[in-house]
Amino acid sequence: MKTEAELNRNIVKITMTIRNEFPELMKFINEMPVTIPNLENPEINIKILQDYFDSLKDLLRKYAPNHNGFINNF
Repeated sequence: MKTEAELNRNIVKITMTIRNEFPELMKFINEMPVTIPNLENPEINIKILQDYFDSLKDLLRKYAPNHNGFINNF
């Protein structure tokens, strides 16, 4: 299992890839339920970070099936 620091680095890396290579996907990131918690002070743990990272990978995988190079970097 990845550490919190590794997951945070991967989240930043994939988010920057999406922002730079597929900016049209940014609107979907902003609408993800994971990014808009319904709690005032949500608990952030490794499972939540992993779920968020997985959702970003899925978004990229579904949108850019011909761009496996991007997905394989994560």
